[in-house]
Amino acid sequence: MTLRSFLFVPGDSEKKLAKGAGSGADALILDIEDSVAVERKPLARSMVADYLAANGGTRANELWVRVNPMSEGGLDDIVAVVRGRPDGLVVPKVDHPSQLERLSAMLDVLERRDDVEKPIRLMPVATETPLAPFGLADYAKADLPRLYGMTWGAEDLSTALGASTNKGPDGRWAFTYQMVRSNCLITAKACGVAPIETLYADFSDDAGLRGDCMAALKEGFTGRIAIHPAQVAGINESFTPSASDIETARRVVAAFEAQPGTGVVGIDGKMYDIPHLKQARQVLARMAAIDERAAAK
Repeated sequence: MTLRSFLFVPGDSEKKLAKGAGSGADALILDIEDSVAVERKPLARSMVADYLAANGGTRANELWVRVNPMSEGGLDDIVAVVRGRPDGLVVPKVDHPSQLERLSAMLDVLERRDDVEKPIRLMPVATETPLAPFGLADYAKADLPRLYGMTWGAEDLSTALGASTNKGPDGRWAFTYQMVRSNCLITAKACGVAPIETLYADFSDDAGLRGDCMAALKEGFTGRIAIHPAQVAGINESFTPSASDIETARRVVAAFEAQPGTGVVGIDGKMYDIPHLKQARQVLARMAAIDERAAAK
């Protein structure tokens, strides 16, 4: 199922949990990590578990949980939330995919304990530690059937590196962060999972958000993390194929179907080959998945 928008919601705020539910986001990330003060993490863990239990039926949004790193209470988070049947876990500060393999084995046991029939999916924040970029190539060789997608982050990495900023003079990501972003995108594609773009910090800049989303879409990202409900509409619209995109895709597919066995077709004076056909089918498949999600709400 295509998820365009993942909205972070602090797990210790009843008000924000209620607001997130009506945001229109494809998925909420109920956060027990960075948006929660250390002394309130046990409260957030309990509130997230209760929220999952109270929303166990048909959900307007998928419900994901960002847990803490395993060394900082993450196992306690997971033990508490599994019985609420979250759709997935966002796992921060992952050094290597072997950590997710171990987590997956733990989930096998916990799901059996709690009679959870639908496997809980995983999405690592795959670039937050200095070690993480060196393990990206190993994801394609790892045994991770739970892997839904991959996202990346710049803030924790810049902190770990002791950097004073993660942006260049032009306001764009500095080279180090461009590098890990690109590697995360390529790794996700190599694994056949969803590459999810990181957050856009200025939630008041809708035009900037939409422009940045369109650039990410053109590169191959399929969705984005939001940090405020005001960003959801811009993300959803940006990662939904336009009417023009759909019409072009349909014409390309129809032209190839009309000429079985051909490798190239001409439409309105432009030539389209097999890669264009594959892209057209991807556009139509993405729109079908979006329509399916809308119909299920």
